[in-house]
Amino acid sequence: MYNRNEIALQLDEKVSAFVNYIKTLSQDEFEATPNEKWSAGQNLDHMVKAIEPLQLPFQLPKFMLKLMFGKANRPSKTYDELVVKYKRKLAEGGKASGRFIPPVIAFENKDTLIQTYLLQKEKLIKKIRKQNETALDTYILPHPLLGKLTLREMLYFTIYHNQHHLELLKNRD
Repeated sequence: MYNRNEIALQLDEKVSAFVNYIKTLSQDEFEATPNEKWSAGQNLDHMVKAIEPLQLPFQLPKFMLKLMFGKANRPSKTYDELVVKYKRKLAEGGKASGRFIPPVIAFENKDTLIQTYLLQKEKLIKKIRKQNETALDTYILPHPLLGKLTLREMLYFTIYHNQHHLELLKNRD
């Protein structure tokens, strides 16, 4: 299990790796949709849309989280266990839905989206560092694909989600 400081460091590292890759892309590379897959710009927009909703739960009083979503009835999964579950859901056909599906993203929006993503990351890291370790394993949030996750698991997902999308981009044809 990663503690909150290790989670913050991993999140910083994975978001930075994703953003640094995006920064290197030309307009053609940023907007390309090979094999009708999302463009790099759409992947970036998706990552912004995935991190933004985490801001509120990590600043709400814990009693509000309990009222809204309940409490965990099991221990948090490890990082590796969470990754296995996510990969299984993807293999079963799981994919982004609703507000997490990005529109077409123009190259002109690249820098703004990068700055938004980096700002969201910094805000979340500050909130993570203020969390109580016990609270990370006590309170839950709904995930559209994975169901109920503890706060710690949601952060694990966010870390891996960056790595997953970076690998998708690097391995495109």
